[in-house]
Amino acid sequence: MYHKCLVCGQGFRPNEALEHLDRGRRVAFDPARGRLWQICRSCSRWSLVPIESRWEALEELEKLVTDQGRLLSSTDNVALLRAGPLEIVRVGRAELVEEAWWRYGRELRARRERYRKLSTAGTVGAAAAIAGSWATGGMSFLAAWLIWDNAPGVVTGGARWLRFGNTAWRGKGQCQRCGRPIRSFPYRERGGLIVTAGEEAPRVVLSCSRCTSSTAEAGLELRGQEANRTLRRVLAYHHFAGASERRVRGAARLIEVTGGPRALPGRILGERKSLGAVGKLGRVALEIAVHEEREQRLLAMRVAELEAHWRREEELAEIMDGSLTPTPLVESLRRRIAGSP
Repeated sequence: MYHKCLVCGQGFRPNEALEHLDRGRRVAFDPARGRLWQICRSCSRWSLVPIESRWEALEELEKLVTDQGRLLSSTDNVALLRAGPLEIVRVGRAELVEEAWWRYGRELRARRERYRKLSTAGTVGAAAAIAGSWATGGMSFLAAWLIWDNAPGVVTGGARWLRFGNTAWRGKGQCQRCGRPIRSFPYRERGGLIVTAGEEAPRVVLSCSRCTSSTAEAGLELRGQEANRTLRRVLAYHHFAGASERRVRGAARLIEVTGGPRALPGRILGERKSLGAVGKLGRVALEIAVHEEREQRLLAMRVAELEAHWRREEELAEIMDGSLTPTPLVESLRRRIAGSP
């Protein structure tokens, strides 16, 4: 086991998931050949763990993958899994069902951290402005209180506007009921967005200001990729502040019990429901679910890249293990990890 990358010298972060490999949060292993690598987050190169340090760690990894591993994506040769804090590349086919949607929960948690930093920056800026103005006697108590109370919201609101703008959809369409032209859909009306469960993906209906919201035929219906893209933007805007670890876990559990991301919309939306009528947990689960296809594409590219890395590193490992380690010891290790007699 190494504490630093053998290529760039970047330190491996500690992990508490493995007793016999407590450094590195990205690891790769091949149970059939008895290989074990620590993957550097900085340069993405693989450091082959010395053979005398692999035995217990390989057994630990195989057990961890079996008990806790979530398969994110795979090819015929490698599988990318997540188990606790570890990102694991397992060489060989994994007998698990792919769960690309599960990875998106981390994005919501990361958003929460970014939102907190933005809010803190607004508070610090407000404090500096108040202190400077009071020092010169140029600010009343009421003005100071207003700045202190609103500064965090101004900073986070500005960041959200820069990221998303004001409108979730722009195009040309008309209300199905009254024929009124609909050219855009602002985020501020997102609570009235009607979402229906389609056969392949959810459909959305943009509300018409002239018709009553209770009229089933009112509004402009979007389908396919246009509906999916609009719904993703609205949900990402709504959850700009992210979600807590507890809520993400609850949303993941909801997706699992409803039969997966494709089945979730039909279970929580029914035939027709406004986004505002969907509960907080349901909205988080819905955002995770509608990103499944995009996550699958991203992970497929990532796994293809990892497979290319593995082929290169395996060539080096075969040379190193063959030249530095007696053949009987290599074969003994391989049989022990693979469970062969």
